[in-house]
Amino acid sequence: MASAIDRAVRDREHLLVQAGTGTGKSLAYLTPALLVDGPVVVSTATLALQNQLVEHDLPRLADAVEPVLGRRPTFAVLKGRHHYLCLAKMEHADEEEPITDTLFDDAPPKATKWLGEAGKLGKQIQRLHAWSEKTETGDRDELDPGVDDTAWRQVSMPARDCVGASKCPYGAECFAEASRARAREADVVVTNHSLLAVDMLADRHIVPPHQLLIIDEAHELADRVSSAAQAELTPDAIERSARRAGKLIPPAAAESLAEAADALTVGLADIPAGRLTAGLPPPLHQAVTLLESGARAALTAIGEIKSDDPDPVRKQQAKAALDDLFETAQRLKEESDFDVAWVEKSDLGTGRRALVVAPLSVAGTLSQGLYTDRTVVATSATLTLGGRFDTVARSLGLPVAAVPAVPSGAPSGSSTAPGALTPDAPPASGDGWTSLDVGSPFDYPKQGILYVAAHLPRPMASGLPDPAGEELLKLVTALGGRTLGLFSSRRAATQAAELLRARTDLPILLQGEEALPLLVRKFREDRASCLFGVMSLWQGVDVPGDACQLVVIDRLPFPRPDEPLAAARSAAVDAAGGSGFASVSVPIAAIRLAQGVGRLIRSTGDKGVVAVLDSRLETARGYGAFLRRSLPPFWYTTRPEVAVGALQRLAKS
Repeated sequence: MASAIDRAVRDREHLLVQAGTGTGKSLAYLTPALLVDGPVVVSTATLALQNQLVEHDLPRLADAVEPVLGRRPTFAVLKGRHHYLCLAKMEHADEEEPITDTLFDDAPPKATKWLGEAGKLGKQIQRLHAWSEKTETGDRDELDPGVDDTAWRQVSMPARDCVGASKCPYGAECFAEASRARAREADVVVTNHSLLAVDMLADRHIVPPHQLLIIDEAHELADRVSSAAQAELTPDAIERSARRAGKLIPPAAAESLAEAADALTVGLADIPAGRLTAGLPPPLHQAVTLLESGARAALTAIGEIKSDDPDPVRKQQAKAALDDLFETAQRLKEESDFDVAWVEKSDLGTGRRALVVAPLSVAGTLSQGLYTDRTVVATSATLTLGGRFDTVARSLGLPVAAVPAVPSGAPSGSSTAPGALTPDAPPASGDGWTSLDVGSPFDYPKQGILYVAAHLPRPMASGLPDPAGEELLKLVTALGGRTLGLFSSRRAATQAAELLRARTDLPILLQGEEALPLLVRKFREDRASCLFGVMSLWQGVDVPGDACQLVVIDRLPFPRPDEPLAAARSAAVDAAGGSGFASVSVPIAAIRLAQGVGRLIRSTGDKGVVAVLDSRLETARGYGAFLRRSLPPFWYTTRPEVAVGALQRLAKS
C-alpha cells in the first residue's frame, strides 16, 4: 500500500485502496506522505480518528524517521473554528438572545450572575473563563473535565459568525487563527471530512495548499459532503435571527421576518413529513417568499461590516444568520432538478419541524472540486461492493466505465462460501485513477462463520418478527452472551432486549438506556452480556477478543422508503431507465452490512459467528449474492445446527 501511494504521487494518479481492519493502513499512508515535498493533508471521518493520528500514530512515526530524514517531521491538527474558544465571544453579551445563547459581559466577577440564572451552566462558563486564561490552544478537546454543548456554544464562534482576524479586537490572539497558522507550517495536516467538505464547497481556503490529499474512511465522504451542502429552515431559526439583528434592522423588515416564521410554522404543521415531489406546497411557498423579502430588506439595512463598527462581532453574527436564511429561501424557490426538498419532523410529532433542501448528488461536485491540482488517495476497509471498486468510485466523482450495478445470477445455496469476496478484489481504473485491494491479515474462513437463517420467513412488518426472535434466543443462549445485536429499528432492538430479559438471566444492554460509551465498556468487561442497538453501533463499536463472538443482524439494512435523499436518487435512476433499487438501495445496504459484519473480527485471535436473520441474503436472486461478495470471506452456511454447534464450542473455550 505504501509503495502504491508513493507511485501514485510520482505519477500524479489518483488511487483507491481497500485495506481491511488490522492492515495498519494509517502507517501505510503516513509513511510515504512524509516523503512528499510539500504539505500533505489527511482527512478522517471522525474527530476520534483524527486525534488517534495526531496523538499516537504520527508521533511514533516521526520518532522512527527522524534519523533517516535528518529532521523531525512536523504535523498539526486542523478543526473547525467552533472547536476553539473565542475570546471575543466571551466578552460580548447578546441580551436579545435567550439565556442558553448568551454570554456574561465581562471578566470572572460578572460570571457570578450565571450561577443564579443557570446553575450548572453558569458554573461551567465560569470554569471556561478561568481556563481561557491558561490554555495555549483553546482547543475544546484539551479541556478536562469537559463541558456540555450548551456551555461551549456560549464561548465558541461558528465560522459563518466570525468577522475575521483583521476586524476582530482579539484577532492577534485568536486560537482558531493560530491553529491555521500551525497547519500552514506543518508537513502533515490532519483534518476531518466535514471541514474538508466546507472548505471545498465554500472555497474558504481553510485547508492549506497541498500536493497530496489522503482520505481515510473514504466511503463516508460523499455523505459528509451532502450534509455540508444541505440547508434547512425552521421557525425558531428565523425568530432567532430576527432577535439577533435587533435594532440593526427597520421594524418593517423585522415584521416581515416574524410573518415568515408564523407562516412556516403553519405550513409545517399542515404538511406531512416526507419528500416534496411536486415542488413547494402553497403554504410553504408563501412562507419562503416572505422570508426572502424580509431577509433581503434586513441585509440591506445592516450593510457592510466596517473596521470602525462599534460591535463588529454582533453585526457579523446577525448578517451571517440572515445570509443563510436568504440563500436557503432562494434555493428552495428555485426548485432545481438538482436539489431534493422535504419536510422533516421529529418522531414525537410535537418537537422539531424543518423544511430541508439537499443536493440530489454530490458526485459532480466532488469530480470538479476534489481532484484538481493534487493527488488524491482514498482508502477504507469497504471500498469494494460486490467485489468491485466501481460503485464507490462513481460516488466519489471518478469516471467509471458503465457496468451492471448488481450482478445477475442466483446464489448456489451451498454451505460453503458461494461468491465470497476474494482477498484481492479485481483492480479497477478509469481516466486518471487506479485501485488496489491489499487484502487482510485475518484468516476469515478459519476465524469466522457467516450464518444466514435462510429458513426464516422474509421480513415484512417493522419490528422483530416472532420467528426471528426465537432464532436470536437460540443463538445467544448457545454462546451464553457475548453478543452484539445490530437492529434495523429501535423498536426491533427494544423487542429483542425484552425477549432476552424475559427468557434468560443474561445482562442485556440496550442503546438509549445509558450513555453509549458506558454501555460499550460494560459489554467489553462482562463476557455474559449482550449489547443491542441501532445504526450508530454498526460502525462505532470496537470490541476485540472474546467479549464479542456473535454479531446478529436482524435484517438487510436497505434505506427506508421515507429516507428523502435515497428515495429521490432512486427515482432519478428509474426515470433515466435504470434500476434505482440496484443503483442506490443495494449499494447503501452493502456498505452498511459490511460495516456491521466488520464488528466481529477485530484482531488475528478473534473467532465467532455473524448471524443474519434475513433470508433474502441467501434467497434473493442477484442482490443476495452481490451483498455476500461485499463481505469478508467467512465460511458460509445456512444450516442453523452448524451455527449453534460452533457457538456452543466457543462457549466452552
